[in-house]
Formats: sequence, structure tokens, C-alpha cells
Amino acid sequence: MFSPATRRNILRIIPFGIIWFVFSLVYTQLEKGLLGSLDYYPATDNPYNFERNIFLTPVFGLVTGLLIGTIEVYILNKLFLHRSFTKKIVFKTLIYLAIIAAFLIALTVNANAMELGTGFLDKHAWHNTSAFFSDYSVLSVAVYMASIIAISQFYNEVSDNIGPVVLLNFFTGKYHRATSEVRIFMFLDMKSSTTIAEHLGHSRYFELLRNYYADLSDPIVNYSGEIYQYVGDEIVVSWRLKNGLKDNNCIRCFFAMKTALQKRAIEYDEQFGVTPSFKAGFHFGTVTTGEIGVIKKEIIFTGDVLNTTARIQSLCNSYQVDILLSGDLVNELETRPDIQFINLGVSELRGRDEKVELYTIGD
Repeated sequence: MFSPATRRNILRIIPFGIIWFVFSLVYTQLEKGLLGSLDYYPATDNPYNFERNIFLTPVFGLVTGLLIGTIEVYILNKLFLHRSFTKKIVFKTLIYLAIIAAFLIALTVNANAMELGTGFLDKHAWHNTSAFFSDYSVLSVAVYMASIIAISQFYNEVSDNIGPVVLLNFFTGKYHRATSEVRIFMFLDMKSSTTIAEHLGHSRYFELLRNYYADLSDPIVNYSGEIYQYVGDEIVVSWRLKNGLKDNNCIRCFFAMKTALQKRAIEYDEQFGVTPSFKAGFHFGTVTTGEIGVIKKEIIFTGDVLNTTARIQSLCNSYQVDILLSGDLVNELETRPDIQFINLGVSELRGRDEKVELYTIGD
């Protein structure tokens, strides 16, 4: 129903709604605890109705959270992609405070209008709203909302750093106990990276890597891949077997990544004097997945398939091809007229006893 990219964005937006909903619900409970049996706000004499607020405030909180999440994912993340953490926080906070102010005004006017039995534009509802916002007590609400902003942004930064799927797995405890699963792996390595690094120097090479990784990210998401690791100039991408085999997603991802770099070839050449390219090895098999670490936790994969895939990738130069696949994986993939698998025969892998049948893909 939704593309992988859309599903990923929805997965990133929903927690914003949940955070705001929960905090709004907690706020209504705290408010009830402070006001007790009162039916008005002592500071402003505005009417107070707990039965109304316990429904209305969390609903508005949920809607506002989803709205902020949508803005964060589709606009601000891209707008502030290369900003420092501090600048992100300052500028985003100002933007969100403006949104929150609009949210609070709408919520308060609507609540007063409902209580007074008038319309949204009634002057009495707006007069009561003005009294509320001019009172010192609104500061406590602003501080409370600011804490929600901080938590939302902290969540978003953590999610961007370790990935929304990994973060969700931590929360659900899916891999708290080691589990076995079948996955496809792609080990992708930049060509001539050492030469490029020596030519550009460390700082400019780092900038190239950052652009390179950014350009490869969308194809990975669009074809249901999961970034497992960045290892220097190498990316390890993983698919659940079903997702990787569907419509040959793992192979289509490889070619989409090539296309993404080709589209920006002129920009790379102008900025760095070189257009990066890569080679990749593919294989699939059973891995054990689980959380490790005490000071720093990670979800890792262990299994023979990882070593085998890395060694398959290392043979790309020997065969003078950009892509190598194990025969086991080729046998699982769909046979399509637009993909020509070329059998390269059986090869020994460095440091391993068994031989592996290898394929590449023709132009």
C-alpha cells in the first residue's frame, strides 16, 4: 500500500504523536491534582472542566505531535541536515514554539467557546484567552511544552543516529534475547578510496564521504534495505530475506545507488575533482541477532554469511566487475528479462575451505 520510504517516514512521525499525547494526558492529570474540585482557574477565573480537558487536551496534543513530526521529517530534517546540533536545537525550538503558541491559542479559544456555549470567533472567548495568556501561570505551560520539545528532538536525533527500526527494536526488546533470522547482505566498498583520500586530504575526503553516504541513503530506504554499519568507506546493507527478494529489491537497490551517484557526477567533479563509484558483494544466510554491550549497546549480526559476503566483495577487482553474487542468492532471486545473470564459475574464498559459485550481472 505504501512505498518503503513512506512507511519509514510514518514510522518516524508516529512517535512524535505518542510523545505529545502522553505528555498532554499527564498534564491534564497534574492540572486536576492542583485544582481539585474547582471549576475555574484561580489565576484567570476562566472556567475549568476536567471531563472536557481529559479528552480535548490529549487529542490536540496528538494532532500537534503528528503535525510537528511531519514538519520534522519532511521539512526541518532536510533544512537543517548539515547544521550543528546546537543550531538545530535553537532554530527548531523557535519554529516549534510558534507552532505551540498557535496550538495553545486554538485550544484555549475552543475550550472557552465550548464552555460559554458560543462560537470560535466570539469576543468573550477571545477575551478569556487573552486573560489566560497575559497571566504568569502560562509560563508553567510554556515550560512544560518546552520539555516536550526537548524530548521530541532528543528522540529524533537518537533515531537519526541509530535508525528508527533499530530504536524500535530496542524499545520493544525484540533482540534482548538472541534470535536467528535469515538475511541478505550487501557489502559495498568505494573504489580507489585510498588514492582519493590521499589526493583530497582528510578534511575534504570526509566531506566527500558525507555526501556519498547521503546520496546512497535514499535508494537503500526505497528498496527496503537497512543500513547495518558504516566501516570507513564501506557500507554494510541488510535485508530481511522476504524484503530483499521481493521484486529483486536487493539488486535494484544496487543499480539505484549507481544511478544516484551518476546524477550528481558533475557536482562531485566540480567540488572534489572526482566522482565516487563502488563495487559490491551479495550473499544470504542465517545470522544470530541480538543486543550486546554494557556502556554502549548495539544490535549486531553474527554468522558465517557476513564473512562470506565480505570475501565475495573482495573478489570484485579480481573479476573486474562491480557486482558479485553468490550462486545461493541467485537461485532465490526472480528470473527477469531485464536482469542477465552471468555465471563466473566456482571460486575459492580467502581463508575458507569451501568454494562458492559466483555470478555477476550483465549490462
